[in-house]
Amino acid sequence: MRTLLFRLLCMVMFLLGMQGTALAQTDTTRLARPTLSFTGFVDVFYAYDSHRPQGDARQPFLYNHNRHNRFDLNLGLVRLKLNHAKVRATVALHAGTYVNDNYAAEPEVLRHVAEANVGVALAGKGRLWLDVGIMPSHIGFESAISLDNQTLTRSLLAENSPYYLAAAKFTYTLRKKWEVAALVCNGWQRIRPVVGNTLPGFGTQVVWKPKDGVSLNWSTFIGTDDPDTTRRVRFFNNLYAQWQARKNVAVTVGLDIGMQQQTKGSAQQDVWFSPVVIARWAMHPKWAAAMRAEYYHDGAGVIIAAPTLAGFRTGGLSLNVDHAPVPFMHLRVEGRWLGSPDANFIGESGAERNVFSVVASLAFRFDH
Repeated sequence: MRTLLFRLLCMVMFLLGMQGTALAQTDTTRLARPTLSFTGFVDVFYAYDSHRPQGDARQPFLYNHNRHNRFDLNLGLVRLKLNHAKVRATVALHAGTYVNDNYAAEPEVLRHVAEANVGVALAGKGRLWLDVGIMPSHIGFESAISLDNQTLTRSLLAENSPYYLAAAKFTYTLRKKWEVAALVCNGWQRIRPVVGNTLPGFGTQVVWKPKDGVSLNWSTFIGTDDPDTTRRVRFFNNLYAQWQARKNVAVTVGLDIGMQQQTKGSAQQDVWFSPVVIARWAMHPKWAAAMRAEYYHDGAGVIIAAPTLAGFRTGGLSLNVDHAPVPFMHLRVEGRWLGSPDANFIGESGAERNVFSVVASLAFRFDH
């Protein structure tokens, strides 16, 4: 399968190269000078959980702001981007507790690589692009950079779906309202494939923006996170809608639904799902607040292993307040409650059904 894909890719690139040579004399955009941009981001935080967790991490299913009762670096990132009408490239390095937790399965030499990808415009005056390398995932509306998100901490569905991929991605933009993408990747949030797995993962994305302030997204993944000997096929859907209701009010509604074979070749599927609703109100240029309601159900423990036989069933509510004394720096404080009918949270006094946490973050970014 991989040999076939490689040959097809080489054939496409050869034909496009022939076309590019023929048109070189009339295409002046290829001679334009590229632009370079340099950006940086730092997010320092303090978190406190009511159940006083034991060990280094607050919760095993969280990957951001995941340290209890101490000041720490969640994410520090530097990024260099090259932009041109015909080509583009990005290199980004990062460090912090997010990197330690979320990249633990990757080789040490690759853990601090946030992005390393190159892209080429194939046709349609920049409407069709091919990007290859390590890149942000096409799944979800929340990124590792907290200032890009409506809430300080990430939703349960975002924390437990891919943040990054090593992939080849085709993206096509149609009339500014539609964008579609198709990917071939190394697996479910993998830079290095699972040892013993020869099946690549596949993904799609469809984005529709019917009017200003409204965006609808459907992303998928199909593949496996097992070696060939125990291969269970996984099919995953991520859907969300974002609506700028007013100039200062934004609403996001999201839903993740995943299915995975119980055993290799089995017709029986384990299913997990997670809905979320977020509303953000910017009451002043320097002040904003956001509320979130969410739920995560993974009865078979496909994504989140639980200490009880009932699996992981957890709901949550959160409220955060943001203050931006200057546009490039934000002070954010969030209170978050997570509750379960089962004792899913292990703390100082044993297993508990509820936990309340307070997280504070001071983050800034710069663009040059």
